[in-house]
Amino acid sequence: MLRFLFRRFLGAVVILFLLSIVTFLLFFGMPRDPALLMCGKTCNPASLANIHHVLGLDKSVPEQYGIFLHNLFFGSNQFAQGPCPAPCFGYSYHTNDQVWSTLLDRLPITVSLTLGGAVVFLIVGLGTGMIAAWKRGSLIDKMVTAASMVLSSMQIYFLGPLALAILVFQTHLFSKPAYTDFTSDPVAWFDGLLIPWVVLSTIFASQYTRMARSSMIEQLQEEHVRTARAKGMSRKYVFFRYAWRGSLIPIVTIFGIDLGSLLGGAIITEYTFGLPGLGHLAVDAVSFSDLPLLLGVMLFSATMILLFNIIVDACYAFIDPRVRLS
Repeated sequence: MLRFLFRRFLGAVVILFLLSIVTFLLFFGMPRDPALLMCGKTCNPASLANIHHVLGLDKSVPEQYGIFLHNLFFGSNQFAQGPCPAPCFGYSYHTNDQVWSTLLDRLPITVSLTLGGAVVFLIVGLGTGMIAAWKRGSLIDKMVTAASMVLSSMQIYFLGPLALAILVFQTHLFSKPAYTDFTSDPVAWFDGLLIPWVVLSTIFASQYTRMARSSMIEQLQEEHVRTARAKGMSRKYVFFRYAWRGSLIPIVTIFGIDLGSLLGGAIITEYTFGLPGLGHLAVDAVSFSDLPLLLGVMLFSATMILLFNIIVDACYAFIDPRVRLS
């Protein structure tokens, strides 16, 4: 197990290193000069050259990338804004705020949105999928399957405004989405994120319903399940003791990827409901050609995805005894 995790960790480090290089190259391929955004309307060549020098943009791309790696692991005292302890992504070109501090400030919003939505769509998706598999061929199964296919074709940018228009502005059943710190007011935190959770879980739950149903039906056809039934075990016991556990493997795989992606920033959801999380921050970084902020968001998002992929692979041995990590 430890050898497996160590190999996966080294692979994740290599991927993050390559991702940082690609992001650097893409940034320097942009037609917009970030120094122009800071120079203002009265910009002149001398002011522009000074900003290039302060930001380090007058150095070659390999030099800038080397400085970035050094600052990331060891920090830096060379910034005009002040010291930047490791992990140092530098200071935002647009706001002059420390990138790592900005990421930590936005992280609770994305975590609240992701974990709340994940709990809802996992419970609803797996529950309805199991019911459909248990009642295979019945009217309930057909209704659940049809509803999941329709909802899975929906998009957040369609359901989000629709939910806001009906549930918030017309019927006033729910409050307008907003983030409140959980420690200061748990009730306001829950109330402000309820609509985003419902919309996010509606789309994801439909996917997990179809996945859970098909995986459960497949497991019920396995030899060990049919053998257990032939030995006289009840259908209910076999369903939950044997088929349910085996059907979790593909679900856990997709759930790990989805959770890592959402923790990296649910861009469309956050923009639809005006939640200033990591996804919203990523769009701002691209809009303002903010390289330090863009690198910070990209590497943080990629780290979340890789981390949850490793966790999912490690969980296989606990879910299915037949799986051996070598």
